[in-house]
Amino acid sequence: MILKDTNFKIIPSSESAQAKSFEEIEHTADWAYRVRGENLAQLLIQATLGLYSLVGMQLTPGSQTTRSIQLKGIDRESLLVAWLNELLYFHESEGLGFEQIKIQYLDETSIEAKVTGAPTQQWLKDIKAVTYHNLAICETESGLEVTLVLDV
Repeated sequence: MILKDTNFKIIPSSESAQAKSFEEIEHTADWAYRVRGENLAQLLIQATLGLYSLVGMQLTPGSQTTRSIQLKGIDRESLLVAWLNELLYFHESEGLGFEQIKIQYLDETSIEAKVTGAPTQQWLKDIKAVTYHNLAICETESGLEVTLVLDV
């Protein structure tokens, strides 16, 4: 699958009308959540929405900031981890969260995207990294599914 020039609005709040395709699941040592998407693009978006929802992210109203992201992985699992860790890096280094993603290019091992957001007003839990623990994107009848484990 190759995807080009697609926009996604990320609304990390309980008032979101967007259907959630993620759920927090129990994990003994860290924090985990399961994500579903019709395709790889939707899986990335739902994983982002799930991450931001779990940490209770709220953005500061006002000026918007845009960043470009270009990432490569050896497979779609490593691309997903790289994507989420890049978002965590932007929060850690610049205090930013994002509410809009424009995927300019996506295939199984690379992504080019522009993300738009603002400084975070609220971020309730620190996450060190998204891990590779038991990571496997599985094909289902409705698309793709993955369980992500976060090192907290």
